Amino acid sequence: MGVPIEVCRALPKVALHDHLDGGLRPSTIVEEAAAVGHVLPTTDPAALGDWFYAAADSGSLVRYLETFDHTIAVMQTAAALRRVAREFVEDQAADGVIYAEARWAPEQHLASGLTLREAVEAVRDGLAEGMVAEAQAGRPIVARQILTAMRHGTPTTTIAELALEYRHDSVCGYDIAGAEDGYPPSRFGDSFALLRRNNFEFTIHAGEAFGLPSIWEAVQLCGASRLGHGVRLIGDIGPDGALGELATYIRDRRIALELCPSSNLQTGICSRIADHPFGRLARLGFRVIVNCDNRLMSRTTMSREFALLSDAFGYDLDDLRRFSVNAAKSAFVHLPERVALIERIDAGVAALG
Repeated sequence: MGVPIEVCRALPKVALHDHLDGGLRPSTIVEEAAAVGHVLPTTDPAALGDWFYAAADSGSLVRYLETFDHTIAVMQTAAALRRVAREFVEDQAADGVIYAEARWAPEQHLASGLTLREAVEAVRDGLAEGMVAEAQAGRPIVARQILTAMRHGTPTTTIAELALEYRHDSVCGYDIAGAEDGYPPSRFGDSFALLRRNNFEFTIHAGEAFGLPSIWEAVQLCGASRLGHGVRLIGDIGPDGALGELATYIRDRRIALELCPSSNLQTGICSRIADHPFGRLARLGFRVIVNCDNRLMSRTTMSREFALLSDAFGYDLDDLRRFSVNAAKSAFVHLPERVALIERIDAGVAALG
Protein backbone atom coordinates (compact mmCIF):
# COMPACT_ATOMS: atom_id res chain seq x y z
CA MET A 1 0.00 0.00 0.00
CA GLY A 2 1.46 3.33 -1.04
CA VAL A 3 1.08 6.84 0.31
CA PRO A 4 -2.65 7.70 0.53
CA ILE A 5 -3.87 10.21 -2.02
CA GLU A 6 -4.95 12.55 0.78
CA VAL A 7 -1.33 12.74 1.90
CA CYS A 8 -0.18 13.17 -1.69
CA ARG A 9 -2.62 16.07 -2.00
CA ALA A 10 -1.24 17.72 1.14
CA LEU A 11 2.35 17.33 -0.09
CA PRO A 12 3.52 20.63 -1.67
CA LYS A 13 4.10 19.90 -5.35
CA VAL A 14 5.63 21.57 -8.40
CA ALA A 15 3.97 21.08 -11.82
CA LEU A 16 6.26 21.75 -14.77
CA HIS A 17 4.60 19.91 -17.67
CA ASP A 18 0.92 20.81 -17.85
CA HIS A 19 -0.79 21.91 -21.07
CA LEU A 20 -3.26 24.74 -20.60
CA ASP A 21 -5.51 23.40 -23.38
CA GLY A 22 -5.40 19.93 -21.85
CA GLY A 23 -6.65 20.81 -18.39
CA LEU A 24 -9.97 22.60 -18.79
CA ARG A 25 -12.91 21.82 -16.53
CA PRO A 26 -15.64 20.02 -18.50
CA SER A 27 -18.19 22.51 -17.16
CA THR A 28 -16.12 25.38 -18.53
CA ILE A 29 -15.95 23.75 -21.96
CA VAL A 30 -19.74 23.34 -22.00
CA GLU A 31 -20.35 26.97 -21.03
CA GLU A 32 -17.80 28.47 -23.39
CA ALA A 33 -18.90 26.23 -26.28
CA ALA A 34 -22.48 27.42 -25.84
CA ALA A 35 -21.29 31.03 -25.93
CA VAL A 36 -19.49 30.61 -29.27
CA GLY A 37 -21.78 28.03 -30.87
CA HIS A 38 -19.27 25.21 -30.90
CA VAL A 39 -20.79 21.72 -31.09
CA LEU A 40 -19.59 19.22 -28.49
CA PRO A 41 -20.01 15.43 -28.30
CA THR A 42 -22.30 16.07 -25.30
CA THR A 43 -23.30 19.07 -23.20
CA ASP A 44 -23.46 17.16 -19.93
CA PRO A 45 -20.23 18.04 -18.05
CA ALA A 46 -19.83 14.62 -16.41
CA ALA A 47 -20.46 12.78 -19.67
CA LEU A 48 -18.13 15.15 -21.48
CA GLY A 49 -15.36 14.42 -19.00
CA ASP A 50 -15.90 10.71 -19.65
CA TRP A 51 -15.79 11.33 -23.42
CA PHE A 52 -12.45 13.17 -23.21
CA TYR A 53 -10.88 10.38 -21.20
CA ALA A 54 -12.27 7.63 -23.44
CA ALA A 55 -11.16 9.43 -26.59
CA ALA A 56 -7.65 9.98 -25.25
CA ASP A 57 -7.48 6.37 -24.05
CA SER A 58 -8.81 4.85 -27.28
CA GLY A 59 -5.47 4.14 -28.91
CA SER A 60 -6.54 6.21 -31.92
CA LEU A 61 -4.30 9.21 -32.54
CA VAL A 62 -7.01 10.80 -34.69
CA ARG A 63 -9.53 10.58 -31.86
CA TYR A 64 -6.98 11.76 -29.30
CA LEU A 65 -6.19 14.87 -31.35
CA GLU A 66 -9.90 15.55 -31.75
CA THR A 67 -10.09 16.23 -28.04
CA PHE A 68 -7.89 19.30 -28.48
CA ASP A 69 -10.07 20.54 -31.32
CA HIS A 70 -12.80 21.02 -28.73
CA THR A 71 -10.69 22.66 -26.02
CA ILE A 72 -8.88 25.03 -28.38
CA ALA A 73 -12.19 26.00 -30.01
CA VAL A 74 -13.43 27.46 -26.73
CA MET A 75 -10.17 29.33 -26.02
CA GLN A 76 -10.28 31.91 -28.81
CA THR A 77 -11.17 35.08 -26.89
CA ALA A 78 -9.32 37.07 -24.27
CA ALA A 79 -12.09 36.43 -21.75
CA ALA A 80 -12.01 32.68 -22.32
CA LEU A 81 -8.21 32.49 -22.11
CA ARG A 82 -8.26 34.54 -18.93
CA ARG A 83 -10.90 32.25 -17.42
CA VAL A 84 -9.06 29.05 -18.34
CA ALA A 85 -5.79 30.41 -16.95
CA ARG A 86 -7.47 31.51 -13.71
CA GLU A 87 -9.10 28.11 -13.27
CA PHE A 88 -5.77 26.42 -14.04
CA VAL A 89 -4.31 28.18 -10.99
CA GLU A 90 -7.34 27.43 -8.81
CA ASP A 91 -7.35 23.74 -9.67
CA GLN A 92 -3.61 23.34 -9.14
CA ALA A 93 -3.73 25.10 -5.77
CA ALA A 94 -6.65 22.93 -4.66
CA ASP A 95 -4.46 19.92 -5.42
CA GLY A 96 -1.57 21.13 -3.27
CA VAL A 97 0.56 22.55 -6.08
CA ILE A 98 2.67 25.52 -4.97
CA TYR A 99 4.30 26.34 -8.32
CA ALA A 100 2.98 25.62 -11.81
CA GLU A 101 4.04 26.30 -15.38
CA ALA A 102 1.21 26.34 -17.92
CA ARG A 103 2.39 25.62 -21.44
CA TRP A 104 0.32 26.49 -24.50
CA ALA A 105 0.70 27.52 -28.15
CA PRO A 106 -0.49 31.13 -28.72
CA GLU A 107 -0.62 30.62 -32.49
CA GLN A 108 -3.53 28.21 -32.01
CA HIS A 109 -5.70 30.87 -30.38
CA LEU A 110 -5.99 33.56 -33.04
CA ALA A 111 -9.09 32.37 -34.93
CA SER A 112 -11.34 35.08 -33.49
CA GLY A 113 -8.99 37.95 -34.15
CA LEU A 114 -6.69 38.02 -31.13
CA THR A 115 -3.10 39.04 -31.72
CA LEU A 116 -0.29 36.97 -30.24
CA ARG A 117 0.37 39.65 -27.65
CA GLU A 118 -3.30 39.91 -26.68
CA ALA A 119 -3.45 36.16 -26.21
CA VAL A 120 -0.33 36.08 -24.01
CA GLU A 121 -1.60 39.00 -21.94
CA ALA A 122 -4.98 37.31 -21.43
CA VAL A 123 -3.29 34.23 -20.01
CA ARG A 124 -1.00 36.44 -17.94
CA ASP A 125 -3.99 38.23 -16.45
CA GLY A 126 -5.83 34.98 -15.73
CA LEU A 127 -2.82 33.53 -13.94
CA ALA A 128 -2.49 36.71 -11.89
CA GLU A 129 -6.18 36.66 -10.94
CA GLY A 130 -5.86 33.06 -9.82
CA MET A 131 -2.76 33.74 -7.73
CA VAL A 132 -4.42 36.65 -5.95
CA ALA A 133 -7.55 34.60 -5.20
CA GLU A 134 -5.58 31.62 -3.92
CA ALA A 135 -3.34 33.77 -1.73
CA GLN A 136 -6.45 35.27 -0.16
CA ALA A 137 -7.78 31.73 0.39
CA GLY A 138 -4.60 30.75 2.22
CA ARG A 139 -3.20 28.58 -0.60
CA PRO A 140 -0.38 30.67 -2.10
CA ILE A 141 0.81 29.49 -5.48
CA VAL A 142 3.09 30.91 -8.17
CA ALA A 143 2.03 30.30 -11.78
CA ARG A 144 3.92 31.16 -14.97
CA GLN A 145 3.43 30.41 -18.65
CA ILE A 146 5.62 28.61 -21.17
CA LEU A 147 5.04 29.63 -24.79
CA THR A 148 4.99 26.71 -27.19
CA ALA A 149 5.67 26.62 -30.93
CA MET A 150 4.11 23.82 -32.97
CA ARG A 151 6.91 21.76 -34.45
CA HIS A 152 5.01 20.55 -37.53
CA GLY A 153 4.57 24.13 -38.76
CA THR A 154 7.04 26.19 -40.76
CA PRO A 155 9.92 26.96 -38.38
CA THR A 156 10.13 30.63 -37.43
CA THR A 157 11.47 32.51 -34.44
CA THR A 158 8.15 34.31 -33.85
CA ILE A 159 7.16 32.50 -30.65
CA ALA A 160 10.71 32.59 -29.28
CA GLU A 161 10.76 36.35 -29.84
CA LEU A 162 7.37 36.62 -28.14
CA ALA A 163 8.64 34.67 -25.14
CA LEU A 164 11.62 37.01 -24.82
CA GLU A 165 9.34 40.04 -25.06
CA TYR A 166 7.32 38.81 -22.05
CA ARG A 167 10.15 37.21 -20.09
CA HIS A 168 9.62 39.64 -17.20
CA ASP A 169 5.86 39.56 -17.52
CA SER A 170 4.71 36.02 -16.62
CA VAL A 171 6.51 34.05 -19.36
CA CYS A 172 9.22 31.81 -17.92
CA GLY A 173 10.14 29.58 -20.84
CA TYR A 174 9.73 28.27 -24.38
CA ASP A 175 8.82 24.85 -25.76
CA ILE A 176 8.10 23.05 -29.00
CA ALA A 177 5.35 20.43 -29.13
CA GLY A 178 3.36 18.42 -31.64
CA ALA A 179 4.21 15.50 -33.89
CA GLU A 180 7.71 14.27 -33.05
CA ASP A 181 8.40 11.70 -35.76
CA GLY A 182 9.50 13.53 -38.89
CA TYR A 183 9.77 16.91 -37.17
CA PRO A 184 13.10 16.89 -35.30
CA PRO A 185 13.82 19.64 -32.79
CA SER A 186 16.74 20.93 -34.86
CA ARG A 187 14.21 22.39 -37.32
CA PHE A 188 13.77 25.13 -34.71
CA GLY A 189 17.50 25.62 -34.29
CA ASP A 190 17.28 29.36 -34.97
CA SER A 191 14.81 29.76 -32.11
CA PHE A 192 16.96 27.85 -29.66
CA ALA A 193 20.05 29.79 -30.71
CA LEU A 194 18.16 33.06 -30.18
CA LEU A 195 17.03 31.95 -26.72
CA ARG A 196 20.53 30.84 -25.70
CA ARG A 197 22.00 34.16 -26.84
CA ASN A 198 19.47 35.89 -24.61
CA ASN A 199 20.01 33.60 -21.61
CA PHE A 200 16.46 32.27 -21.67
CA GLU A 201 15.13 28.91 -20.54
CA PHE A 202 13.48 26.30 -22.74
CA THR A 203 12.27 22.74 -22.64
CA ILE A 204 11.68 20.48 -25.63
CA HIS A 205 9.16 17.69 -26.16
CA ALA A 206 11.40 14.75 -26.99
CA GLY A 207 11.36 11.03 -26.38
CA GLU A 208 7.59 10.75 -26.04
CA ALA A 209 6.47 9.28 -29.36
CA PHE A 210 9.93 9.03 -30.93
CA GLY A 211 13.16 7.69 -29.55
CA LEU A 212 16.80 8.43 -28.88
CA PRO A 213 17.58 10.55 -31.99
CA SER A 214 14.94 13.07 -30.93
CA ILE A 215 16.35 13.19 -27.40
CA TRP A 216 19.93 13.54 -28.67
CA GLU A 217 19.00 16.45 -30.92
CA ALA A 218 17.06 18.19 -28.15
CA VAL A 219 20.05 18.01 -25.82
CA GLN A 220 23.11 18.20 -28.04
CA LEU A 221 21.98 20.30 -31.01
CA CYS A 222 19.40 22.49 -29.26
CA GLY A 223 20.64 22.72 -25.68
CA ALA A 224 17.53 21.77 -23.71
CA SER A 225 17.87 21.81 -19.92
CA ARG A 226 14.62 19.83 -19.55
CA LEU A 227 13.02 17.16 -21.72
CA GLY A 228 9.25 17.06 -22.18
CA HIS A 229 8.63 13.40 -21.36
CA GLY A 230 12.02 11.95 -22.35
CA VAL A 231 10.62 8.57 -21.34
CA ARG A 232 12.13 6.74 -24.32
CA LEU A 233 15.60 7.43 -22.96
CA ILE A 234 15.05 4.01 -21.40
CA GLY A 235 16.16 2.67 -24.78
CA ASP A 236 19.72 3.73 -23.95
CA ILE A 237 19.77 1.69 -20.76
CA GLY A 238 20.58 -2.00 -20.81
CA PRO A 239 18.67 -4.77 -18.98
CA ASP A 240 21.47 -4.80 -16.39
CA GLY A 241 21.15 -1.07 -15.77
CA ALA A 242 24.20 -0.13 -17.83
CA LEU A 243 23.81 3.37 -19.23
CA GLY A 244 24.69 4.32 -22.77
CA GLU A 245 26.61 7.52 -23.45
CA LEU A 246 23.52 9.66 -24.05
CA ALA A 247 21.78 8.41 -20.92
CA THR A 248 24.96 8.92 -18.91
CA TYR A 249 25.29 12.50 -20.17
CA ILE A 250 21.67 13.34 -19.34
CA ARG A 251 21.93 11.81 -15.87
CA ASP A 252 25.25 13.46 -15.07
CA ARG A 253 24.17 16.88 -16.37
CA ARG A 254 20.95 16.67 -14.28
CA ILE A 255 18.78 17.31 -17.33
CA ALA A 256 15.25 16.93 -16.01
CA LEU A 257 12.90 14.31 -17.42
CA GLU A 258 9.33 15.67 -17.33
CA LEU A 259 7.71 12.26 -17.00
CA CYS A 260 3.92 11.99 -17.30
CA PRO A 261 3.01 8.44 -16.25
CA SER A 262 -0.72 8.25 -17.03
CA SER A 263 -0.30 10.13 -20.30
CA ASN A 264 2.60 7.90 -21.31
CA LEU A 265 0.38 4.85 -20.84
CA GLN A 266 -2.15 6.37 -23.22
CA THR A 267 0.53 6.93 -25.86
CA GLY A 268 1.81 3.38 -25.59
CA ILE A 269 5.00 3.36 -23.53
CA CYS A 270 3.58 0.49 -21.45
CA SER A 271 0.25 -0.88 -20.28
CA ARG A 272 0.46 -0.28 -16.51
CA ILE A 273 2.17 2.13 -14.13
CA ALA A 274 4.23 -0.66 -12.57
CA ASP A 275 5.96 -1.16 -15.93
CA HIS A 276 6.59 2.55 -16.54
CA PRO A 277 10.30 3.44 -16.95
CA PHE A 278 9.90 5.94 -14.11
CA GLY A 279 10.91 3.27 -11.59
CA ARG A 280 14.18 2.35 -13.31
CA LEU A 281 15.06 5.94 -14.15
CA ALA A 282 14.52 7.05 -10.56
CA ARG A 283 16.52 4.12 -9.21
CA LEU A 284 19.43 4.89 -11.56
CA GLY A 285 19.71 8.47 -10.38
CA PHE A 286 18.06 10.50 -13.15
CA ARG A 287 16.33 13.76 -12.27
CA VAL A 288 12.81 12.44 -12.70
CA ILE A 289 9.85 14.78 -12.32
CA VAL A 290 6.18 13.85 -11.90
CA ASN A 291 3.71 15.60 -14.22
CA CYS A 292 0.16 15.32 -15.57
CA ASP A 293 0.62 16.47 -19.19
CA ASN A 294 -3.13 16.85 -19.86
CA ARG A 295 -5.25 16.59 -16.73
CA LEU A 296 -8.53 16.49 -18.65
CA MET A 297 -7.54 13.84 -21.19
CA SER A 298 -5.88 11.62 -18.59
CA ARG A 299 -8.51 12.40 -15.94
CA THR A 300 -5.75 12.96 -13.43
CA THR A 301 -4.10 15.36 -11.00
CA MET A 302 -0.61 15.73 -9.61
CA SER A 303 -1.77 14.03 -6.41
CA ARG A 304 -3.17 11.09 -8.36
CA GLU A 305 0.09 10.68 -10.30
CA PHE A 306 2.08 10.66 -7.05
CA ALA A 307 -0.31 8.13 -5.52
CA LEU A 308 -0.16 5.86 -8.58
CA LEU A 309 3.64 5.87 -8.53
CA SER A 310 3.70 5.25 -4.80
CA ASP A 311 1.39 2.25 -5.18
CA ALA A 312 3.32 0.85 -8.14
CA PHE A 313 6.86 1.22 -6.80
CA GLY A 314 6.40 1.31 -3.03
CA TYR A 315 7.51 4.91 -2.68
CA ASP A 316 7.16 6.49 0.76
CA LEU A 317 6.76 10.15 1.67
CA ASP A 318 10.53 10.75 1.54
CA ASP A 319 10.61 9.46 -2.03
CA LEU A 320 7.72 11.70 -3.03
CA ARG A 321 9.47 14.64 -1.40
CA ARG A 322 12.54 13.90 -3.52
CA PHE A 323 10.51 13.97 -6.74
CA SER A 324 8.89 17.24 -5.73
CA VAL A 325 12.29 18.73 -4.92
CA ASN A 326 13.57 17.51 -8.29
CA ALA A 327 10.88 19.60 -9.94
CA ALA A 328 11.64 22.65 -7.78
CA LYS A 329 15.31 22.42 -8.75
CA SER A 330 14.36 22.49 -12.44
CA ALA A 331 11.65 25.16 -12.35
CA PHE A 332 12.18 28.07 -14.72
CA VAL A 333 12.64 30.61 -11.93
CA HIS A 334 15.70 32.16 -10.33
CA LEU A 335 17.75 30.29 -7.73
CA PRO A 336 16.37 32.12 -4.67
CA GLU A 337 12.83 31.24 -5.80
CA ARG A 338 13.80 27.59 -6.29
CA VAL A 339 15.29 27.52 -2.81
CA ALA A 340 12.09 29.02 -1.41
CA LEU A 341 10.06 26.30 -3.15
CA ILE A 342 12.24 23.59 -1.62
CA GLU A 343 11.81 25.17 1.81
CA ARG A 344 8.03 25.12 1.34
CA ILE A 345 8.18 21.47 0.31
CA ASP A 346 10.27 20.54 3.34
CA ALA A 347 7.97 22.46 5.68
CA GLY A 348 4.99 20.66 4.20
CA VAL A 349 6.62 17.26 4.57
CA ALA A 350 7.57 18.04 8.17
CA ALA A 351 3.96 18.95 8.91
CA LEU A 352 2.80 15.65 7.42
CA GLY A 353 5.35 13.68 9.42
